Order: sequence, then C-alpha cells, then structure tokens
Amino acid sequence: MTGIQGPAHKRNMTRRKVVVAGGAAVAVASVGGGIAVNAFASETSDSSTSSDASTETCYKLTSETTEGPYYIDADKLRQDITEDKEGIPLTLTLKVIDSETCKPIKNAAVDVWHCDALGIYSGYESLSTGAGGGAPTDAPSGTPSDAPTGEPPSGAPSGAPGGGGGGGHQEPTDDERYLRGTWKTDKSGHVTFKTIFPGWYQGRCVHIHVKVHVDGEWTDAGYEGGHTCHTGQFFFSEESVLASAEVEPYSTSTTTRTTLTEDTIYDQSGTTGGLLKLKYNKKKIEKGVHASITMGVDPDETHDGTDDAVQPGASASASAS
Repeated sequence: MTGIQGPAHKRNMTRRKVVVAGGAAVAVASVGGGIAVNAFASETSDSSTSSDASTETCYKLTSETTEGPYYIDADKLRQDITEDKEGIPLTLTLKVIDSETCKPIKNAAVDVWHCDALGIYSGYESLSTGAGGGAPTDAPSGTPSDAPTGEPPSGAPSGAPGGGGGGGHQEPTDDERYLRGTWKTDKSGHVTFKTIFPGWYQGRCVHIHVKVHVDGEWTDAGYEGGHTCHTGQFFFSEESVLASAEVEPYSTSTTTRTTLTEDTIYDQSGTTGGLLKLKYNKKKIEKGVHASITMGVDPDETHDGTDDAVQPGASASASAS
C-alpha cells in the first residue's frame, strides 16, 4: 500500500481516470413534499461548529484519515450527487488551498462520497449496516439498537467497526453510485456539491469522505493521472445531527448512533480535523443546510488514505468506512 510520500515521489504518478457520466444532473431530493426556493433565507449559524474562514490559520494541514472500505474510483463527474435519495438538502462548499503558501489550488479533482439518510453506501448496499441496526459481522453481538439521542448509548462499543467492511478496501457489490461524485476546483480553489445530509451507522459518527487529486489532466474523458494529495473526512456538530434525527427518513432509523466525541476517526481538532461550518434554520433544518470548510493540503505529498495514520485513539479495525 502507498503511504505518506515526500516530494521526491511526486512524479511517480499512478494513472487515475474518471469517466464522464452521460445525461443531465438530477435535482436534489425533496423533503416533506418540496424544497423551499429560498432554502437558506432564514439560516442561522450552528454555533457548535468551528470559526469562520476569516479566522482560519491557512498554514495548518487538514487532518489525513483513512480512505475506508467504500471508496470507488472513476466516480461520475458531477456536482449534484443526490440522484433520487431522500433527505435534508445539503450544499457542500469546499475550498482547497496550499497549506504552505495559502494560495488556492485550481483545477484539482475533488471526490466526495457518503452514506444515505439511513446509513447505506451506494455500491455496497449488501455490506452496509443500514437503518435496521444489523451489526456488521465483526461487531460484538448484543449491540443495542436504540433511537438516536444526545448521549452515547449504554454499553455501545467505542469506535466499533462500521459497515462490515473492516479497514481494507472492499470491492463494490452493486452498480449504484448515488451520493458520489467528482468535480474540479475553480480559480479560487472552490468546489460545490449538492447532496443530502448523511445519516449514521453503527460505530461511526455522521461524516463525509473526501479526496483531493492534483497534477492530473482534465480531458474529454475525465481526469487522468496525477496523485492524491489529501484523503480526509468531514464531520457535523452534535446539534445538527440531533436536529436531523427529528426529520424523516432519519427519524425512522433504529441504529445505535456514535457521537462526535466518541468517534475514533475525528481527532477533536475542529476545522483542522474536518469539522464543518454549518448554516441552517435551527427550527426547520429540513429546509436545507449549507456546509463549508477550507482544506489546507500539501500538493507535493501523497496521501491516498490506504496507509495513512489513523487518528489518535483509533484501533486498526476502527478505521472502517
């Protein structure tokens, strides 16, 4: 497996190709019969998240994390990754900067992927734990399956493997590709995705996976070459997750929820660790959420997430999905 490599390895690139998907982008799934046109007109900031971009220290590297077992290369080139999945509309705005120079990185290929509102990953529906509370094959038996609350469930394993995939990559089991996509950063380093607020599954807090690829080439066929300079995960405040748990279909889940402080992948470092800044109407989160973060990366390094250090407190098995 490829580990963290220095600049000398920058030119030793492996070929990466993303196939362009045909057809028009699919609109974001509606919640409760429709989405308000001005979804964020009455938005309020989630005070439990990190400080805004104006106070960020741009020289800090964003934490590297495990890739997890459910990454699929050659995802669809698109910004709207919702397909027909139901859930709270989420606009995810990312900015990628060079952590040393603080300059934006343009034309980088950014991958995002996450589970649906009930904890299922596309491409791995038969392996995902899902909303029924079924424990993965390597989880302890007798794990409780209570409705989500603000407190960790009694006796719940800390950082138990989630999704049944263990720490290594799993081959896809189906052809579904919802809630996955790739798009390029603009000249200011920004890229935006339309998706839904993720759900949860046993052993992990609510999160989104991300990869940043640089030094490749955009062609008619997609994105080719280059290397992965960052593999990370984004996290959501407890306040926002508890609010989402009151909205269908999230409210129908009976899966034990791991809190942000329990999670063994999140390193508790706020923005540096991937904690998103969130804006939404706290009384009507179902109207939509806007999430944003600036990622500081080192474009000369290689971090593909298959052999990067797991965050403090995490066991090898806890790096699952």
